[in-house]
Amino acid sequence: MSTIQDELRHTLALVLAGGKGSRLMQLTERHSKPAVPFGGKFRIIDFPLSNCVNSGIKKIAVLTQYRAHWLILHLQRGWNFLRPALSEFVEIWPAQQQTIKESWYQGTADAVFQNLEAIAFHRPRYVLILAGDHIYKQDYAALLAEHIEREADVTVSCLEVGRGEPSAFGVVDANSDGQIVGFVEKPEDPPSIPGDPDHSFVSMGIYIFNYETLMDALQADELDSGSSHDFGKDIIPGLVGRAKVMAHRFENSSVSRTGAYWRDVGTVDAYWEANIDLVRVSPQLDLYDTDWPIWTYQRQLPAAKFVFNDGERRGYAVDSLVSAGCIVSGGEVNNSLLFTDSRVNSYSQVNDSLLLPHSSVGRNCRINKAVVGIRCHLPEGLVVGEDVEADAARFYRSENGVTLITASMVEALEK
Repeated sequence: MSTIQDELRHTLALVLAGGKGSRLMQLTERHSKPAVPFGGKFRIIDFPLSNCVNSGIKKIAVLTQYRAHWLILHLQRGWNFLRPALSEFVEIWPAQQQTIKESWYQGTADAVFQNLEAIAFHRPRYVLILAGDHIYKQDYAALLAEHIEREADVTVSCLEVGRGEPSAFGVVDANSDGQIVGFVEKPEDPPSIPGDPDHSFVSMGIYIFNYETLMDALQADELDSGSSHDFGKDIIPGLVGRAKVMAHRFENSSVSRTGAYWRDVGTVDAYWEANIDLVRVSPQLDLYDTDWPIWTYQRQLPAAKFVFNDGERRGYAVDSLVSAGCIVSGGEVNNSLLFTDSRVNSYSQVNDSLLLPHSSVGRNCRINKAVVGIRCHLPEGLVVGEDVEADAARFYRSENGVTLITASMVEALEK
């Protein structure tokens, strides 16, 4: 009788990391969404990849497409520690126009379909489909164990949300046994969880397939001229009623001491909020949990440095996270997150803001509720977050009042 450890060794994880992430605006003008920095020193893709390794799944392929250069470099530098001699790997599968249509990936299902030959080469029993652009901690071993115990063909990981919330998600209609009987994209009147009329199941975009079920479904979908070739819109709804498709409660596999934490940081507001939450005394996402570490690549940099302490200027940070390589030189940092190798110069104030890697704030600046992009250097005397019209004219200002500033925007100011 096989153990769950044996089944994990026969599981192939596919991380879909080819999306544009256009709702993040200029944050993805040079990077795909999975490569966007998060939490000081990480990249968004580090979370699903770390979940795989921590769960015992060490056969992983990352499917890339849009602006993949920096993502590929990150994977090569930070995720090459697995041992191919033991059949452990993180492989990069770029879009290669591998079908007779000679097209780039046309949807999540098409991305997997175009790699059927590579999947078959690894001969998995189970295929775990993951999005590469969400922040969460999940034990996929618990998800797989439930899938096997229920003798499911497909298992969909589901988040419980209030019935008034799911309009932006694919909503799962499950019976009392957990079997999915309906799957609806963004409904106005979502079905409730059996026995819980106030909540609904929404799909997290995390699926476990039996190998044969996946192969058959993708080949049938390819022949359907009316399909958008998407797992949530086409593959899963098409299998409901024809295969045993089960709903998995995320809370049963979530790795968190503060409840089931999952975030789609797909907008500037959501991205800012999820990062700022990390500076709180007890954030919802615990990055200090040594039992479930988040792995990444990081440059060898010195410790953060705070200098000047006199009557005119003092370098300090309070209620903040300050990453390696940062220098706070006579400036004030409050309730903010300074990513790797960023700098705040003298007489400046940074409040409720994110400074992404290799960015800097010049002297005599006041920066409030902002996201300062990678390698963005704010000029001396810049004021952000005090004049709505001025911010909107120069930079991107979100619905909730977060100002996004990138290097290209600053260059435009100086012309």
